[in-house]
Amino acid sequence: MTTDTENPQPDVTLVLDLEGVIQQVNHSPAIPDFDSTDWIGRAWTDTVEDGGAEKLRRLIDDASTQGVSAFRQVNQRFPGGNEILMEYTAVRLDDRASLLAVGKSLQAVAQLQERLVAAQQAMERDYWKLRQVETRYQRLFQSSSEAVLIISQPDCRIVEANPTAARAIDHQGKRGHDVQGLSFLDELNSDDQRALRALLARVLEQGAAPGILVHLGPQRSSWILRAVPMTTERGQGFLLQMTAGAGNEPAPQETPQRFSVEALVERMVDAFVITDDEGQVLYANPAFAELAQLSSAGAALGKRLSRWLGNPGADASILLANAFRHGCVRLLGTTLHGELGATSEIEISAAVDDPNAPHFCALALRDVGRRLRANGEGAGLGSILDALTEQIGKKGLKDLVADAVAVVERHYVEAALQLTSGNRTAAADVLGLSRQSLYAKLNRYGLDTIPARKPSDDES
Repeated sequence: MTTDTENPQPDVTLVLDLEGVIQQVNHSPAIPDFDSTDWIGRAWTDTVEDGGAEKLRRLIDDASTQGVSAFRQVNQRFPGGNEILMEYTAVRLDDRASLLAVGKSLQAVAQLQERLVAAQQAMERDYWKLRQVETRYQRLFQSSSEAVLIISQPDCRIVEANPTAARAIDHQGKRGHDVQGLSFLDELNSDDQRALRALLARVLEQGAAPGILVHLGPQRSSWILRAVPMTTERGQGFLLQMTAGAGNEPAPQETPQRFSVEALVERMVDAFVITDDEGQVLYANPAFAELAQLSSAGAALGKRLSRWLGNPGADASILLANAFRHGCVRLLGTTLHGELGATSEIEISAAVDDPNAPHFCALALRDVGRRLRANGEGAGLGSILDALTEQIGKKGLKDLVADAVAVVERHYVEAALQLTSGNRTAAADVLGLSRQSLYAKLNRYGLDTIPARKPSDDES
């Protein structure tokens, strides 16, 4: 790669008339070769993406009136299909009848950004793999019917204990089974304390040792205790495994209170819906019926969710597609249209029944319109388009259409980012764009600061 000092020539040089029509083209070897005659006589704004045309018009106006323009970044389309991010500036020539525009390729910068994003995503995947391993460990640890606890060394304080171990230590429940931070030695008599210290010393020295018999609780119930060395957040520690001794019944487990999930969902203030993989409503609670302005929750059964959600057939289909693909969708902002004409700004979270073979999708819908209005947060797409309508007579049709296209394009880019929680690769796939095109749009609308989603194992 050459430096600017070694290669001071611009990558693209254009001679334009004051209307922005290309008169002459030169390019450096860093730009893929193309027939420059394809550009001669064309408006410069016709050679870039729609969003870049407005930037070039401002650049041409500035150079024509002030003699020099600021730098502008656009996606330049070259004959042959190449698309490169370029940074342009322009100056008015001495004859005052033409402009000179020079551009520098930012392809290396874009590639570096892609590598940084890829490195960040790799770090996030490693982080979430570690979190998943920790989650699996916690589930096994907590659900084990055998008493297991972790103690620190040398003070033998309890770092963590599963429910079975906690009940064995606090048999009468005087501490609410919260034994973390207690000294395990204090739960033993003097003979058992000496036996435990000898066991731990032998484990440190040899890595393993035969189990010992200890007694716990008011009835001094007998337990066979084994130890394994391990590292804790506090440093060196031990994993203790306790098996009930002869004639010792494990402490009785607490019986969970029975409840009805359906009854709880029926009383939820947030709307709740279950659909099949085609988006057909199989269940809806009364809160959804009220939000959708239905006479009863049963009136929603058998109908497609797209009837009420967002733009018919668009937002609903994208939401469900991502839920069935990724297993869940979190806090997607969209609009719900009631049967009587009312619209509500809502947030949706969704999850499928089985990430590996999903058949059903559960959706929680929350009306956030009041909160958005109270906080002065962004208006919905319809409100923004209504505001543009008020510009009729103040702007020409071409500018009005361009503004409306920009609003709609930003809306769907934001929706795709929310669906994928900031995952640029997945968002580009949803929108049918290349990643480079998506990055350009993120930069254009100031959306490139949205944090990336933490990918799942399936995506990694």
